[in-house]
Parts: sequence; C-alpha cells; structure tokens
Amino acid sequence: IPAKLPPGRSIYKLKGSVLVDGVAANIKTQISANSIIRTGRSSQVIFVVGGDAFILRSNSELQLNGDGLLIKGMRMLTGKLLSVFAKRAVPHKIQTVTATIGIRGTGIYVESNEEKSYVCTCYGHTVISSTEKPDVSLDVKTKHHESPVYILPGSTGKVIVPAPVINHTDSELELIEQLVGRHTPFDSYESGGSY
Repeated sequence: IPAKLPPGRSIYKLKGSVLVDGVAANIKTQISANSIIRTGRSSQVIFVVGGDAFILRSNSELQLNGDGLLIKGMRMLTGKLLSVFAKRAVPHKIQTVTATIGIRGTGIYVESNEEKSYVCTCYGHTVISSTEKPDVSLDVKTKHHESPVYILPGSTGKVIVPAPVINHTDSELELIEQLVGRHTPFDSYESGGSY
C-alpha cells in the first residue's frame, strides 16, 4: 500500500523514457511547479508536486506553471493525465488544444490531442470551456465519474458532448491520493476498483 511520499521526493514510480525539463529522469529527479514533463512510447511517470499528484501516461507532454510547489496552471497539448488536486482558495486551470478546465480541489482525468479533448471530472468541481467558443462552458460537480465529456474543435455544432468513462481507474485515483496523504471520497474497493 503506498504511503505519502517523503519530503524532498517528487517521483513515486517511472518506466520507460521520461524527461523532466529536458533531462532524463530517475527516481530522485525533482519536479517543480514550473517543470515540463515528457514521456515517450510505452512510458509513464507517477509524481507529486506539493499537495497535487499525477499519473502521466505515454506519449504525453505536460507543462506546469506555478511557484515553488504550488501549481497555478497547466498546459497539456498532447497525452493522457490523471490528477488529484489539493483544495485551493483560488481555482487554477488545465489548458488543452480544445479546452480550458477550471479546477478546485478535485480528481480529474484528461486526454488531449489535436482532434479533441476528453475530460472526466472523477469527483469534485470543474468548469470546462471550449477554447474556440469561450462562451460555451459546462459547470461540473461530481461524486463518482458522472459527467465525462469530449470537447471538440469547430465553430459550428456542439463542442461539448457526453462521453463514456475511459482509460482510468478508481484504484489509480486512490494510489495518487495516498501519495499526498489523502483518500478518494469513495471506497475504490467497494466500487470495483476500475471502469
């Protein structure tokens, strides 16, 4: 069973090709609130910054923006990211090619590519907006994966549409919550542990 990562340690586990700020990462690599993390094919990194924890999957690029250990924003142009965030007084955002996601304390899974973005607010509160149509937004409050959506490009038609739950599990959420000393608001074993 994972425990809270010790002070001074950022990475819980990594496999394959992982670059942090352009340098090949190892278990002792420090990740700050301003780091850029890239993963290669068949690669993954599980890491913590302050009170936030992440699983960044293969072929992903994530740019963090913040001060010290407090992430204020994130930019993800490509890839797949599962995140849990500590509660904040001021919301912060994840930016993808097609969406802006305003976040409070929450668990969230995001996939981003040029064609569309996928967002599952696993639990908590987000506000999801279209990049191309900023006036089109969705206020999401969930307890357990109730409202996943695709955010599509294009100036005509619907840009935020319902989606299935894909590519992430309750047991992964529980793992990264435990790395920052918390638990999911639901019992991941009762719910079957995955989707």
